[in-house]
Amino acid sequence: MLKAHVIRRSWKTALAYLIVGGWSLFAVLMILWIIIASLKTTRSLFGAPWTLPSAPAFSNYVKVWVSNRFDDYFLNSILVVSASVLVLLLVAVPAAYVLSRGKFLGRGAILNFFIFGMGVPVPLLFIPLVVLTTELGVIDTLMGLSIVYVSVSLPFTIYVLQGFFSSLPAELESAAVIDGCSDWQVFWHVMLPLAAPGAATVAILNFVALWNEYQLSLILISSPENRTLSLGIYSLITSMQYSGGNWPGLFAGVTMVMLPTIALYIFLSERMISGITMGGVK
Repeated sequence: MLKAHVIRRSWKTALAYLIVGGWSLFAVLMILWIIIASLKTTRSLFGAPWTLPSAPAFSNYVKVWVSNRFDDYFLNSILVVSASVLVLLLVAVPAAYVLSRGKFLGRGAILNFFIFGMGVPVPLLFIPLVVLTTELGVIDTLMGLSIVYVSVSLPFTIYVLQGFFSSLPAELESAAVIDGCSDWQVFWHVMLPLAAPGAATVAILNFVALWNEYQLSLILISSPENRTLSLGIYSLITSMQYSGGNWPGLFAGVTMVMLPTIALYIFLSERMISGITMGGVK
């Protein structure tokens, strides 16, 4: 009986690894193919789509970067996403700490309010966001887009960080209070360093999500000089309708969008995993 149970469990584990491994392999192969396609000419791409280019056409990147203004789009995305993630952490980390440790009337209602905010579909917010940003005079600006990004991402960030702070042992706070620390000192010198992996995790998740965000930037940004990379890809696709289809250039633009998030994952994936699985005691 025990042996049959072990065999069934082994088969389930093997099947799970096979599915995840197959999907991961497919994703890696598609990314590699996009990079290879971006280094080809249009003729070689359609003539031999599965072969390596004999002479890499790095001019595709130069053309997209300069002629299609991807240098401006890249800078806009860096400014908007970096500022949004920074403000998110400045607001969400103290708020999550108070919601996880504070004892006050309405604490549960506030936390449930943020959980409810996570379930609101973003398309339902399009019209209210356009009206609010127009009345505030920040529509079609990078600052207005950053404010919207922070507002939309705040419920998820606070929810994750609140759960992380709740997992930290309360004995650490008690020991710091006995040593004479104020509430601010307990948060700054004791709890915040322990919560650094969790903060890094939500920072990475929000950076990736906002870097690839398209819908909000589409409805809030109309000026070409304020476009982000996702809108730059859309404008590149639109221009292909009148230029005969520069597919290698499109793949070059897609590669430019992918590389920062891929590099972020490669260098910080271990820290993100440790932030999700790490306990409170070091």
